[in-house]
Amino acid sequence: MGQTAAMVRLLDHLVLPTADLDTARTRLNQLGFTVAPRGIHPFGTGNCCVYFADGTFIEPLVVVDECAAEVAVKSGNVFVARDRSYRQAFGTEGFSAVAFAGDNADDEHRAYVEAGISAGDRLDFSRPFIDAAGRSDTASFRLAFAALPDVEGTYVFTCQRVNSPKVDRSALEQHENGTTRICEIIAVSDDPAGTAGFLRLSAGYDLSGTSDGAVPDLPNARLRVLTSGQYAEKTGLAPRGHGVLSFEAVAFCVRDIDALRRGLVSRGIDHDIREGQVVVAPAPGQGTTFIFQESA
Repeated sequence: MGQTAAMVRLLDHLVLPTADLDTARTRLNQLGFTVAPRGIHPFGTGNCCVYFADGTFIEPLVVVDECAAEVAVKSGNVFVARDRSYRQAFGTEGFSAVAFAGDNADDEHRAYVEAGISAGDRLDFSRPFIDAAGRSDTASFRLAFAALPDVEGTYVFTCQRVNSPKVDRSALEQHENGTTRICEIIAVSDDPAGTAGFLRLSAGYDLSGTSDGAVPDLPNARLRVLTSGQYAEKTGLAPRGHGVLSFEAVAFCVRDIDALRRGLVSRGIDHDIREGQVVVAPAPGQGTTFIFQESA
């Protein structure tokens, strides 16, 4: 693809399929997150996002209109089709996709096609956005998709924000648990070197001179590929996915790890302490492992 380090993409957001948005909202509130009002896509899916001050977010995603989703899949909508295949392979709770910030979806789609990793046609869409005070605007996006061959559901995409909502999101970016940003995304693979190569390529890194399982840091987060054994050692949990690529955990930076843990204890949230980090296993409404670590 010929990209240089200067063209490496920022993390934009993470897609977390869930069975029910009310359950997701309740669980995320219990974990100390502020959850945005429900958003609806024009192709049968909806979300209730958690936003962070650096512009990144997590997107719990649910199918709200099966008929609209079916029409979208038949029309070639990759976003809905990959969500469906993920749920068929792994169930209704999980971590299906990493989205990078895009600059030009046409160029990014073309690059993915040339690299042999395109997951399908580019997608344009718009949806209403409402902030915590009820002010509304329209958000418009252009997406380009990439995936490894024969990997069910799990994928990455670039997200070009054609029109960003002109609404105040600051209240939604403040979280009782002290989370400030996403620190790290953890993937598990039985082919770490191959998977890391795909992630480097999709994130905009030049592959020349690389052959190991390392993924250089994104400008605003770390992306790590582990084996099943390494993941179990780090978290005390078995990975939920299998094969070449499954996204398994999200690590968040918090201001005060002791305060976060007290909050979890007060709400009866099971957790583990491993190497100074707090690990919360997946649960309904929280489809993937959450890891909290202290950061100034």
